[in-house]
Amino acid sequence: MSDVVVRTSGLTRKFGKLTAVNDVDLEIHRGTIYGFLGPNGCGKTTAMRMLTGLLIPTSGSVEVLGQELPKNAEKLKYRTGYMTQTFSLYRDLTVRENLQFVSKIFGLGRRDGKLRIDDLLDRYQLDDLADQIAGRMSGGQRQRLALACAVLHKPDLLFLDEPTSAVDPESRRDFWEKLFDLSDGGTTIVVSTHFMDEAERCHRIAILEKGHKRADGSPTELMQQMQTNVLEVEGDDLRGLRKTLMVLPEVRSAAQIGARLRVLVQKSVQDPVSWIKTLPEAGHITLLEQVRPNLEDVFVTNTHGPEDTLASTRDGEVGQ
Repeated sequence: MSDVVVRTSGLTRKFGKLTAVNDVDLEIHRGTIYGFLGPNGCGKTTAMRMLTGLLIPTSGSVEVLGQELPKNAEKLKYRTGYMTQTFSLYRDLTVRENLQFVSKIFGLGRRDGKLRIDDLLDRYQLDDLADQIAGRMSGGQRQRLALACAVLHKPDLLFLDEPTSAVDPESRRDFWEKLFDLSDGGTTIVVSTHFMDEAERCHRIAILEKGHKRADGSPTELMQQMQTNVLEVEGDDLRGLRKTLMVLPEVRSAAQIGARLRVLVQKSVQDPVSWIKTLPEAGHITLLEQVRPNLEDVFVTNTHGPEDTLASTRDGEVGQ
């Protein structure tokens, strides 16, 4: 059995004059959590729908679990799970009724279905909510129900389209623990996100921008391969320093984070600390140091958009 679960070559999808996904090559291995990272409109959902067989590519090839798509989409229906970005279950049914409905769709017998549903109610802390109408549940509760329905038939491959965009940070952390349990059990997971901290939890990620794949690798690999050095600056006139830096070709980005300016300087500058000290505004600097890159630095280095196109989540605060 091949270790490669998903393979695409030249994957492209056009909607009229708009190219939503442009010549994307992917290789996703069994048991990994693979993330699509990028802002809204970058092609994440379109790519995911082509990988599930819901959308036909304009050009390129797709192979999922050894089956060519889209012609073998029906064969893959029982081996894949898909959790959509918005809650798509029946809001006027109870938790148990939603699970029973999905169980019938996938052809589980009455006995096997009941055993599986009871297991999922316990596994995803839904026991006390079994008779709750789904439409009256909180965002985190609906999220757990949606995941339970997506994995009810024990799929080999699970697709999650921005699954935590509408829940609180605690629910998001708990959700990701459940994903690692699934991954540890052998399930391959493809997840799209615009949250930096979620992308950092993936085994590998693809950075997407305007339909193009800009980078692909583990978060650690991508940080090591960055073509910029990261500096942090404190001083009395950070806004003035930022204006000066942003027009320099050696500077990829300069963004204020609290009382510090985070500056990405091209690696062609041999000694970026000394180089910044030569600038006219350097007299206002009180602290200047080179620091470890993070995934947001990777995104900014590999794309052409501003650094605030994605959400950074730190200590429960979400910025968009």
